[in-house]
Amino acid sequence: MTDPVSAEPEILTEKRGALGLITLNRPAALNALTLEMVHLIDAALDDFEADRAIRAVAVRGAGGKAFCAGGDIRKLHDAGKAGDLAPALKFWSDEYRLNVRIKYYPKPYVAMVDGICMGGGVGVSEHGSHRIAGDRYLFAMPEVGIGFFPDVGATYFLPRLPGKIGVWLAVTGDRVKAADADAFGLVDAYVPSERHEALLAALARGAPADEAMAAERVHLTPALSDADRATIDSCFDAGTVEGVLAKLYARAAAGSAFAAKCAATMRTKSPTSMAIALRQCQIGPHMDFMEAMRTEYRIVSRVARGVDFYEGVRAVIIDKDNAPKWSPATSAEVTKEQIDAYFARLGKDELKLRGDAA
Repeated sequence: MTDPVSAEPEILTEKRGALGLITLNRPAALNALTLEMVHLIDAALDDFEADRAIRAVAVRGAGGKAFCAGGDIRKLHDAGKAGDLAPALKFWSDEYRLNVRIKYYPKPYVAMVDGICMGGGVGVSEHGSHRIAGDRYLFAMPEVGIGFFPDVGATYFLPRLPGKIGVWLAVTGDRVKAADADAFGLVDAYVPSERHEALLAALARGAPADEAMAAERVHLTPALSDADRATIDSCFDAGTVEGVLAKLYARAAAGSAFAAKCAATMRTKSPTSMAIALRQCQIGPHMDFMEAMRTEYRIVSRVARGVDFYEGVRAVIIDKDNAPKWSPATSAEVTKEQIDAYFARLGKDELKLRGDAA
């Protein structure tokens, strides 16, 4: 499949000795995922898994600016807005199956993340066995800002980050660069961008992924201060979004500029989305990966039938007025029963994953 904007293939694959290499190839669109790309990545993984000469797989993004900035949100918005949910639900179900495929891939899966990595890009990198950050690494799960929620396995991996880092990332959508990502465990190593080709060459020669990564790894000093991490751990442990905000306001009143910034950021996000994200982080530690993915499909099936996702995409991506009218408008108006409904089972429409009974 080719990108209609550039007439280039959306995915490039090649075999370099013992390495199978996948390149996301929509640089003009920040390598945003399409359904076709999901299918092409899955097919490449099939090919590399079956090839006994391939000992490891690596995935990277073309263009130097982004690894993958997420899914093609505008296309998903337009289909749902037109009343046709089938294309969007097909994208999400196949994307989530690919996330599971990557998580349990039998060969080393090395994600070379150099540039923007958000949303769907997190799904095709974070679950790999080896996650490498380059100089331009920039992670975020910014979905609460468009009336969506942290998906692609965030229910599983965000609550497993140290302290309340995952909750902070989920409900604020804040961005993290390479040094902090390494400190938090979002990546396994920082490797300077100029050394990425050397790492790929080592994998092509058949070097074990652990050894190839260790040979190029460089340690960085985290940017987030100890005081700000303490603020995260003390404020984002509240049971409700309103509780988090109350703690942030108190910290801000005591002089924490970081707390004030977090609170101001949260006031711009969808109250419903933040409540969903907080619930994900509360229940995620008790789930295995497969159940986390099924849970996210339950949520997305309801979000696609809601209001805030379409309003958020309108305000942020289409009209760019950055003035969404959320419904409900405040966190105080969001009820437990409303959030419970997003997590309810789907019956016959549950996400089917490999190994499930027919």
